[in-house]
Amino acid sequence: MNLNQITVPSLDLTKSIPFYEKLGLTLIVKALPHYARFECPDGPATFSIHLAEQLPKGDGIYVYFECDNLDGYVADLTQKGIVFDEPPSDRPWLWREARLKDMDGNQIILYHAGENRLNPPWRIDNKTTD
Repeated sequence: MNLNQITVPSLDLTKSIPFYEKLGLTLIVKALPHYARFECPDGPATFSIHLAEQLPKGDGIYVYFECDNLDGYVADLTQKGIVFDEPPSDRPWLWREARLKDMDGNQIILYHAGENRLNPPWRIDNKTTD
């Protein structure tokens, strides 16, 4: 099994599509007003938005996009007018993250984890012993 597609809700795709294009995603399906799908710049994963009558309550949805040169990428996006809630910073879980919200309040985290994403020092060894 492999996770390769995430879909988040939006109240207005005509506002959300330009935001995600500015983040660097490539629009590959535009089925307005109900649906849009993007291709990620690296790897085979896709990301989509769908029209919703209402948005999730509380903290909502968190979506993580990994970037090799996080600080440079955030600087480029800032120059393009993207506003970040939190600039890049090192986190206790050994990732470097920058946080922002999309037009609908979905939490977008740009991060760099490198080897620590799959192999943090506290990783559980799932090997069975007989």
